[in-house]
Amino acid sequence: MPLILAQHVSTKTFHSSRLKGKVAIITASTDGIGFAIAKRLGNEGASIIISSRKEENVKKATEELRRDGIQVEGVVCHVGNEDQRKQLFETAKSKFGGLDILVSNAAVNPSVADTLETEEKAWDKIFEINVKCSWLLAKEAYPELIKRGGGSIVFISSIAAYQPMQPLGVYSVSKTALVGLTKAIANEVVRENIRVNCVAPGIVATKFASAITSSDLGKETSLSIVPMKRFGKPDEIAGAVAYLVSDDATYMTGETLVVAGGTHCRL
Repeated sequence: MPLILAQHVSTKTFHSSRLKGKVAIITASTDGIGFAIAKRLGNEGASIIISSRKEENVKKATEELRRDGIQVEGVVCHVGNEDQRKQLFETAKSKFGGLDILVSNAAVNPSVADTLETEEKAWDKIFEINVKCSWLLAKEAYPELIKRGGGSIVFISSIAAYQPMQPLGVYSVSKTALVGLTKAIANEVVRENIRVNCVAPGIVATKFASAITSSDLGKETSLSIVPMKRFGKPDEIAGAVAYLVSDDATYMTGETLVVAGGTHCRL
């Protein structure tokens, strides 16, 4: 869950058969970046499992994707709930025969505060969902990907991994951790033909970034570090994910693609 503004943003229609026959799970995928990723992968031929914590959102997004001709199943899933995570993988197997792609997009930020002013319970929540649950999803996907002879995992980080943003210090640290998690897992599973990569979106026009984009001053400050001087769009992130999970990226693993309008991105 990168930094995002308020509306359900429509995505470009992009059709190909690049992912035909593939099955993908995308978490937190009924709105914003997650929904754009689901739509893009579906329009490239993949069968999709989308998820969200709220049943109403899952139903609405599933119906919208089906109207576009995408093969999709929706699952109510809070990534911190083991049984609900299990249902994601059971649905992939029962409805589509297995799993080839995992996109871990779910994240939270319950605290808008400087790092040393963040409460411990907020720190724990951020790291539980943003890091631990990403690790658990990858761990649970691993045997399913092996059964398919390989596959692809993509973690959604943030430009905040490289450029910590006030007052989102702890969130920023959690996103830096995903960059490290990507590299660690990639080295360990490469012999199973599993690639693990990461996408670090910049400030994207959906609701999660409202803390830093809802006011004129916030927008000015946010865009001051962006050479392109605009916020990103969800489908611009979706295109990067589609590339990473496709055969066009078969020689890429352990990498983080930064899609952030030219924002500085070196640790």
